[in-house]
Amino acid sequence: MFQGVGSDMLTLAASQPELPGIDDFMPPEILFQGTPFAMNRIILVRFIAMVVILLVLGITAARAKLIPSRWQGAIEWLLDFVRDSVVYEVMGELRGRQYVPMVTTVFLTVMVFNLCGIVPGLNIAATATITMPLVFALWTLFQYLITGIREQGLWKYLKQELFPAGVPWPLYIILTPIQLLELLIIKPASLTIRLFANMIAGHLLVAICLAFTQFYIIEASNHFLAIAGIGWFGLGFALTAFEMFVAALQAYIFAVLTTVYINQSYPEED
Repeated sequence: MFQGVGSDMLTLAASQPELPGIDDFMPPEILFQGTPFAMNRIILVRFIAMVVILLVLGITAARAKLIPSRWQGAIEWLLDFVRDSVVYEVMGELRGRQYVPMVTTVFLTVMVFNLCGIVPGLNIAATATITMPLVFALWTLFQYLITGIREQGLWKYLKQELFPAGVPWPLYIILTPIQLLELLIIKPASLTIRLFANMIAGHLLVAICLAFTQFYIIEASNHFLAIAGIGWFGLGFALTAFEMFVAALQAYIFAVLTTVYINQSYPEED
């Protein structure tokens, strides 16, 4: 009896489909398959977005005039916004001047990569996998570590970060590991997860709305359901417009947090 039950359980277990792995959630390779240079759709979108950024900025700079055109004025306004409303607002002009190129690069790249999710033909944010947000977060991590060590010296910087002043010394046994975890893990993780989660969530919501639109309007046999399909299309259109706002907002938040973290690496002013 027990042998029969055991064999049935083994048969049932063998017939169950395997759980999906990480590769099942990634787009298939479309270029250079089977080589170290294999590219899926997300990587291709990143290359396209990078080329677009370089062309737009390069052509605008090459054709810059003393009296700017509307296009040049819009680009200059965007650059001035990052410089004045992000970097200088947090760090001040004297301290923040050297970080304007980095923060501007982070802001523009993250925003354009995010906006790829609503561009017809691309239809996926280049930040919709955790790799790209992690790269920007690690860049920020290295930058505020380098800044702190350069401005204060290694020991003084670690002392400021790991042993905050005014705390009874027995509490350092608990507080110092937490501070180290925040410095090396929590700050980069907060940047990475916030950007990744927002962009993948928005992409999934828009995809679900468009999938329901296709089902109700094209595939459903009941023509009255087309009304529901129109409703789903309207919701998808609204979410797409909202995604434009979220794309810019997440780029702004990432740039602000990057600036704040770097600014915290400077010695505290008495």
